[in-house]
Amino acid sequence: MALLPEDIIDRLIQMERRIQALSTAVNVRPPLTEVVNGSLTLRRQTDMSDPATSANLVQINTSGPDSTKPVLRVNDAYGHEVLSDDILTGGLARPWLALLPPQDMASANWPSTGATAWTTIAQSQNPIWQPKMRLRMYTRVSAAGVTGEIRVMVNGVQFGPTVNAGSVFDHTGAVTADMQADFGKDMNVELHARVTSASGTVYAKPVMMHGRQS
Repeated sequence: MALLPEDIIDRLIQMERRIQALSTAVNVRPPLTEVVNGSLTLRRQTDMSDPATSANLVQINTSGPDSTKPVLRVNDAYGHEVLSDDILTGGLARPWLALLPPQDMASANWPSTGATAWTTIAQSQNPIWQPKMRLRMYTRVSAAGVTGEIRVMVNGVQFGPTVNAGSVFDHTGAVTADMQADFGKDMNVELHARVTSASGTVYAKPVMMHGRQS
């Protein structure tokens, strides 16, 4: 007996079911740019004929059914771990960032000046790794009635406001207008101070300085 063509109604019903299944899959499955409860590893293979020469460059593990913590690792071409998170407590594991050691809070030992013209009383050099910087600094005067001013210069350009001696300088701002050109270059940070009264001494002491993102 010859095969008869399917009824057009049956074919439309089957097509509708397939369209619904496809629509459900598109809405439920994550996009190709997203990995849910999985892992992503980028490897570098120096010898394409020898898989043993491959090394991990980037490893990202998301939290899976076994409740393992997410892991982020970035290695350089020699296998050195240059960036990683702390899987025990969160935060950054590497690189280790320099922290400011405890400072002498006796103002008599701080950088100071009794000059009435702007004078450099402290200076440091740092590489530019980030486009912004935060600097917090305490300032004082030698006695009641003494007045003065403190300012910060970065590569010859004033960074933040000029503050009256005795107040706190706390400013976050850009240290470069062209991050691509200045990345890794030296950044010269200077503290300038001057006395604005008849006599006396003004003091300044940085207590926090770190880079910031844009």
